[in-house]
Amino acid sequence: MPNVSSPSGPPMASSPLTVAVLEIDEYASGLGWDQPARLFALVDTAKLRSQEPGLAAQLGLDGGEPAASLTPVEQDEIPSTTPLDEFLATIAWPDAVAGCAMTVERLMLPPSAEASVPEGMDEAQLTDWVAKHPDRQEVRMTVAVLRDGTRESALRLRAKDSPNEVLTGSELVPGLAEALSVTFEA
Repeated sequence: MPNVSSPSGPPMASSPLTVAVLEIDEYASGLGWDQPARLFALVDTAKLRSQEPGLAAQLGLDGGEPAASLTPVEQDEIPSTTPLDEFLATIAWPDAVAGCAMTVERLMLPPSAEASVPEGMDEAQLTDWVAKHPDRQEVRMTVAVLRDGTRESALRLRAKDSPNEVLTGSELVPGLAEALSVTFEA
């Protein structure tokens, strides 16, 4: 589904999950580039207000958001020494969490560069090769999943760092979405 721009610029979102992803993307954008990965719990805003009024007040949720909205709550810092897949395997969310989201920055190459990848490289060599490739792009990925399997993603290229240039879609980063979904399996 293509983005529809609002008169003020950023894409208008059609679902609470898309709204949450774009809020997290905008938050991460305000922190600048070269940031560590960040993990967020997504909670139902109406339930948060009724069940945890003190926390809702602390988060500034005083009733202005629609009842169907999701509130992202940033979690503790992800250990930089632990690979993301190993870290995510340690996560178990309480029932009050409706979903989760993560932002991560990566280098990516256009599909046209795939044919030139040298064979036989280990992960460290491949990472170094991509980092030196002239066509590399820095990208910030924000991926969210709900308990029911619904997914949404936002991609922001460093070279086009503007709210008007953020791509959204449910299948943009399937590997990370799947890894986040696993955190809800009992």
